[in-house]
Amino acid sequence: MARIIGVNLPNEKKLEVGLTYIFGIGQTIAKKIIEELKLDPNMKCKDLGDSHVALLRKTIESKYRVEGELKREIMGNIKRLKEINSYRGLRHAKKLPVRGQRTKTNSRTVRGNVRKTAGSGRKQSAQKT
Repeated sequence: MARIIGVNLPNEKKLEVGLTYIFGIGQTIAKKIIEELKLDPNMKCKDLGDSHVALLRKTIESKYRVEGELKREIMGNIKRLKEINSYRGLRHAKKLPVRGQRTKTNSRTVRGNVRKTAGSGRKQSAQKT
């Protein structure tokens, strides 16, 4: 099992898909990395040798911001928005959708799955009659 930047790449996946398990690397960047290093895109992650893993690790660490460094940068950006009291910062602070989505419906993911709809208003009887 190849381990790059603290992430275990899945053995049975193709290299292109396996690289996307690293936070900050999507399909486009994964393709660029594979082309740059002249690796076989159909190769499975379990077929990577130690030299390939070292080469991948060196390339990713030097050229791309991934995992912890990227997460810290994102958190810093959100913190900055909150400190300057921008509209987006306030939306982040209130845990509401930030990018203009409607909130009357369909904001379950951001708000948590809170369903506050009223029923018929009639309570169930305590005992069966």
